[in-house]
Amino acid sequence: MPFTPFHMGPGIFIKALFQGSFSLMVFGWAQIIMDIQPLIVMITGEGHLHGFSHTFVGASLLTVVATLSGKHLSEWGLRWLELDRFMPTKISWPVAYFSAAIGCASHVVLDAIMHHDVEPFFPVSLTNPLLNLLSHQAIHQFCLYSGVVGAVVFFAIAWRQRRR
Repeated sequence: MPFTPFHMGPGIFIKALFQGSFSLMVFGWAQIIMDIQPLIVMITGEGHLHGFSHTFVGASLLTVVATLSGKHLSEWGLRWLELDRFMPTKISWPVAYFSAAIGCASHVVLDAIMHHDVEPFFPVSLTNPLLNLLSHQAIHQFCLYSGVVGAVVFFAIAWRQRRR
């Protein structure tokens, strides 16, 4: 699923569950950071498409990068979108870290299910026990439906809170 919005579906669902304790912006930023290595491989034709960045060790390191850069970028983005009129745009460090960690880990899991070249447990193991756990159609449906359900739940909660 490189460079697709499908990764955002589970993030939208998690946002609905955790509300202000989860940043969808930081989660989304983590998705972008996770796919920088595959982008470079696609452009240059050199390297392993889903290499180190698509391992849990690599994702752990990229969680730190996504947290440190994503907190401030996301706060700026929320203000730029003028969402500060509707919600707080300050993201705490724990929320930024939690959101980046979920983003990076879920990215590895989703891509490991779909792509044969992902080695999620490298350097401990080169096998991918998650491969084909779900069909491509099922994983796409899961991502899409979790996003739709998450959006409905999120806006239902927001609507209910505004009525109070």
